[in-house]
Amino acid sequence: MIKQRLLHPARIVALAFLVAILIGTLLLMMPFARSGAGSAPFLVALFTSVSAVCVTGLAVVDTGTYWSSAGQGTIMLLFQIGGFGMMTGATLLGLMVNRSPRLRLKLITQTETHSLGLGDVANVAKLVLAVTIACELIVALVLTMRFHFGYGLEWQKAAWSGLFHAVSAFNNAGFSIHADSVMRYAPDALVLLPLMLAIFIGGIGFPVLMDLRDKARSPRGWSLHTKLTLAVTGVLLLLGFVGVLVFEWSNAKTLGVMSLPDKVLSAAFTSVSARTAGFNSIDFAVASRETWALHYLLMFVGAGSAGTAGGVKVGTVAILFLLVVAEIRGHPDSEAFGRRVGTAAQRQAITVLVLGGAMVILGTMVLLSVSDAPTDRIIFEVISAFGTVGLSTGITAELPAVGQFVLIVLMYLGRIGTITLATSLILGERRMPYRYPEEHPIVG
Repeated sequence: MIKQRLLHPARIVALAFLVAILIGTLLLMMPFARSGAGSAPFLVALFTSVSAVCVTGLAVVDTGTYWSSAGQGTIMLLFQIGGFGMMTGATLLGLMVNRSPRLRLKLITQTETHSLGLGDVANVAKLVLAVTIACELIVALVLTMRFHFGYGLEWQKAAWSGLFHAVSAFNNAGFSIHADSVMRYAPDALVLLPLMLAIFIGGIGFPVLMDLRDKARSPRGWSLHTKLTLAVTGVLLLLGFVGVLVFEWSNAKTLGVMSLPDKVLSAAFTSVSARTAGFNSIDFAVASRETWALHYLLMFVGAGSAGTAGGVKVGTVAILFLLVVAEIRGHPDSEAFGRRVGTAAQRQAITVLVLGGAMVILGTMVLLSVSDAPTDRIIFEVISAFGTVGLSTGITAELPAVGQFVLIVLMYLGRIGTITLATSLILGERRMPYRYPEEHPIVG
């Protein structure tokens, strides 16, 4: 019984990420990982490892100059593992050895990928691998060609930069080997558009990709999860695009000096990247306060479930919105697209939102107590860490050790997910043989 509880799939997912973080920290502390003399301090290596495995992108040192080629390769491997899902990789290994993975392995992968059923697990694992390899290689090839012919980089440097940014984009990691992220490419559609495509595919969620693959010609047959994810994603992309255009239009330090086409492209890229990936084509340190406030919302929500992004997820927001609408209308059920949302999904959505909000509030309070940075910048940094986004107003490296450790905890919790965390802490499911009488406390 004790062994079964310790091997709960959700708990294994949480522990697997901890193991990956520990191994990554040890590798980054090796002398070969740093470009300069000596080895990286423990906190720098730990922060970078957590940020990579949790596909966040926040950094306390410049990735392109502080780390050697081997160190950068280690970081890329870490966010590839973190984005792909360690348990999905374990299932693929099981498939290679045995055509039918063990039930526990399936349950672990179902926890990591949010598969809709046990029968979907093998298909999800295969699709994850195929989509990951195909998307990363295609985007890497496009970027390599652009960096070589458009910017005059040698083939080796162009290929490394193209591969690093392609893998980072698909896994929504936000790591860049450039100190200014991708701001130098802000007017270049041949760089930003491939990155946007990789970010979207990686962040939309693998169950949605499976649905689109199997029922591409019959949208009516899409699952409610797919419809809600695509609908809310579209709304958030439009909101982010219009918001950035409006708030930064005349800001001479961001979009103000750009031409109209460049403004549109940069705003679109920011909208796609801001909720998930953390690449920035504008400098958020000098962005308007209104833009920061908008991104509080976008980063907290995140992208699709079972993708490479963090946040409370768009499905959670969709379910809560439908619940509010049903309550206002006096309907007993939450409904959308001819389907009724189950009560279990509603409870999970509320739990995710409450736990996520509590983590952000607690993290903000702790950082405020140990740092002199302005409150709005601290809030931005905390939400970016919890949402595993990686955008920064420039204070991450300036935070004291305690503050950086708080961000480490937030990145980890944001990556494994609030539901996975809560489930991993519960020793076992208890089925009560009775139910208490129902009563209705006064609300509001």
